[in-house]
Amino acid sequence: MKITCFIEYQLNPFKIEQFREYAENWGELIPACGGELLGYFLPHEGTNDRAFGLISFDSLADYETYRHRLQTTEAGKANFMLAKQGEFIVSEKRSFLTPVPNTYQRPAQEA
Repeated sequence: MKITCFIEYQLNPFKIEQFREYAENWGELIPACGGELLGYFLPHEGTNDRAFGLISFDSLADYETYRHRLQTTEAGKANFMLAKQGEFIVSEKRSFLTPVPNTYQRPAQEA
């Protein structure tokens, strides 16, 4: 079963558009480096300083390989630098999760 890296970002709420650019850049880079990108999610209602990224892997070893690739590509380095210079990420936390099989990707039923 796959594992999903759940990244929680605390953002500067006045720099959401800069974070959007950062997230969109990962849209190409993450799959190219071996991650299955489930998506990045920005605040819509409620708390305005939290965003999330979800990326799946077959194993933690695959995650480590992916991280190395991401950090050594020119585009990856540039995106990390964008975040550092833009100072739109206040902090980030990573958790590694596995789905509960009977609850994963259950479509809505018609009423």
